[in-house]
Amino acid sequence: MPVSAALSDAGSILPQFMPPLLAPPLSLYVHFPWCVRKCPYCDFNSYTLQGELAAEPYVARLARDLEAQATEVAGRTVISVFFGGGTPSLFSPACVARVLAAARRHLSIAADAEVTLEANPGAIERGAFQEYRMAGVTRVSLGAQSFAPEALAALGRIHSADETRRAAEELHAAGLTNFNLDLMYALPGQDRAGAARDVEQALSLAPAHLSHYQLTLEPGTPFAAHPPPLPDEDEAEAQLEDCASLLAAAGFGHYEVSAYARSGRQCRHNLNYWTFGDYLGVGAGAHGKLTFPARAEIVRTVQPREPRRYLAAAPGELTRRTVSADELPFEFMLNALRLTAGFSLEEFAARTGLAGATIAAPLARLAARGLLERTAGGYGASELGLRFLNDLLVEFMPESPAAGRSSAVSIVRAGGARDSLRPLFTGAEGAVE
Repeated sequence: MPVSAALSDAGSILPQFMPPLLAPPLSLYVHFPWCVRKCPYCDFNSYTLQGELAAEPYVARLARDLEAQATEVAGRTVISVFFGGGTPSLFSPACVARVLAAARRHLSIAADAEVTLEANPGAIERGAFQEYRMAGVTRVSLGAQSFAPEALAALGRIHSADETRRAAEELHAAGLTNFNLDLMYALPGQDRAGAARDVEQALSLAPAHLSHYQLTLEPGTPFAAHPPPLPDEDEAEAQLEDCASLLAAAGFGHYEVSAYARSGRQCRHNLNYWTFGDYLGVGAGAHGKLTFPARAEIVRTVQPREPRRYLAAAPGELTRRTVSADELPFEFMLNALRLTAGFSLEEFAARTGLAGATIAAPLARLAARGLLERTAGGYGASELGLRFLNDLLVEFMPESPAAGRSSAVSIVRAGGARDSLRPLFTGAEGAVE
């Protein structure tokens, strides 16, 4: 039976009543907003460090923030922690240890929790990775971006390719072998051979995970005001295909639009985002998402964005809004359709509290257009659909979205390449701001 017909039939036989909303896994995101220098392509909530780092007052504020939000997740266990930025590696291992200690004091942290630290190769002291591991870090995301000196200069990066290589060596020496390398493609003046060389050099460092993003020109950034010469759409797509082939040949599975990993090394924190899991957000500008089954409610939270406002705010002083039922299909698909494995109707029902029949009609229309297909566990974007995710998401948008409401992820075009959605995450991997 064709997929579209199967979906139409599913819509007619699925129960119409509202299924119970279940509490999904819970993660913790901690935002560190400062960088040595803000990159010209970056539109994230980060700030160039002026003067001395306010480490002590910021860490103390994070601890109060954790305490204030703990009552909302009482009895739940945190499966992953992500230190994102900005540049978290500007903060010492002792600071990271203090934040983790506060998290353990106020929250239930799983014994095997994945704890990721974003690090800039040019903003970390020699030998620090061993200390971060002792502080409780189990995984590192290293912002390599490129190995070509001219590309790093064009991107405004403060590190060299040699510093990335040295950082990778130190990660292996510290026993932090489960690390990610963040890489970009379609860079100024880059050709297919250059993009492939970057991937080959990244693979030579034996990472467990690789995030591969297309450079996009974001509104409000220096690159948007003064665009550098970028490869055209066809060239960018060719670069992506070449790099994906290299990663597949090296044993990296493509599990999310921009993420590749060795077997068993997928980022658990990111997977919780993409499967519409919950997360506490602490730190300046951090977003959160919490599910309250007893009152059938999903709430999004946003912290004060500017660091000085965050430091001055009272603990728990954050913006909250309930996600309405008509927004939930879009918010769920915004995440789930990025996964190459797709999603199941049962998962949709459990995470949204909506019947699978709610989305049967748009799924059928997308399947008829060849943008959606059956997967082992349910439904997911086809190869064509992964290239044009925005076209899929339009089908799930509420007819009259409330003005001023923002999701954890925004939709933007990305030159027609597969990564046609850009998360409101840090420039490395999945850290919600």
